[in-house]
Amino acid sequence: MKILAEKEAEEFLEKEGFPVSNRLITRDLHACLKYAKKKGYPVALKIVSPSIIHKSDIGGVKLDLRNEHELKRAFVDIMSIREAEAVMIEPFTVGTYLLLGIKKDQTFGHAVAVGWGGIHTEILKDVSLRVCPIDEKEALNMLKELKVYSLINGYRGEKPADIKKITKIISKLSNLPEKYHKLAELDINPMIVSSRETRIVDARIVFD
Repeated sequence: MKILAEKEAEEFLEKEGFPVSNRLITRDLHACLKYAKKKGYPVALKIVSPSIIHKSDIGGVKLDLRNEHELKRAFVDIMSIREAEAVMIEPFTVGTYLLLGIKKDQTFGHAVAVGWGGIHTEILKDVSLRVCPIDEKEALNMLKELKVYSLINGYRGEKPADIKKITKIISKLSNLPEKYHKLAELDINPMIVSSRETRIVDARIVFD
């Protein structure tokens, strides 16, 4: 079994042509400050550690950092966690969180999932499933089955997210098992979607 944690998983997805967030992994506070100055605030900071799956549970995720003081404090907090190997800094943007995934089932083979993502995924249980692979039309049907669809499709006058781009990503994801037969699990949570952008900010992949 081979497990790709966030850094390696995002690099894998990036090479496969998926929209991954611009990010920097470092142990250097000054490198973080330089990144934030170049990209602009607000930024997000996350712990880098292959032994940690649920980063938020241990205070390993700091969002919406709006200035140098907040960034410095968040960096110290995260690097003080025993399992911390480094931090990942990336731009912070507001949007709707989606969960995307692939899971290998002993009976049906690979299945693709899409649902409402973020830290409340297990509570909301707003998920749609299909056997891989699927086309963009079926990906759209999956989205329409979700409660979160009303949010990404322009709730109460809000500008909709790029639904076509999202369906392309879901369909493309569902085709990965044909290329990588040993793919056992792939979790993207979240992929942030809004009228401005669609980007993957966290992922984990397991190969048999």
